[in-house]
Amino acid sequence: MGVSESKPPRRLGRIGLPAAVICALFGACLGLGAFTFDYAEGTSYLSNDPKACVNCHIMREQYDSWQKGPHHANATCNDCHVPHDFMGKYLTKMDHGYRHSKGFTFQDFHEPIQIKPSSLKIVEDNCIRCHTSMVSDFVAHAQVKGEHVNCVHCHSSAGHGPRR
Repeated sequence: MGVSESKPPRRLGRIGLPAAVICALFGACLGLGAFTFDYAEGTSYLSNDPKACVNCHIMREQYDSWQKGPHHANATCNDCHVPHDFMGKYLTKMDHGYRHSKGFTFQDFHEPIQIKPSSLKIVEDNCIRCHTSMVSDFVAHAQVKGEHVNCVHCHSSAGHGPRR
């Protein structure tokens, strides 16, 4: 009995190997996602700084025209382009971030860049919110008639200055 009995080496079993592969894939995706978020300066998009919008070169023209436009001194990108409630703001930022990163990665976006109808609705809601004292009668009249208020139709250069 002086010889100790050794146990056979443990095997991963039926579940162990697939679980290890899944964990490795998850870790690789998490690492790649973290690298991409850092490389794209992702945290800057959580700020209110308009310079975040030019992290990607495609928005340079919009940024430059905003700097020359009449709202430059009073409104940032977020003031016009995202809702002002907490959930709406960050859900919209996630949506825009996903669409922009997908579009820029796969180069499948419209040139020149165009605002989506859902984003235009947010802009128009923010126009009315900021300029309520000026447009309340107009908005009320349009609502009574069942019409849609389209601020950008007449004021397309208000946020970004004159178009070329």
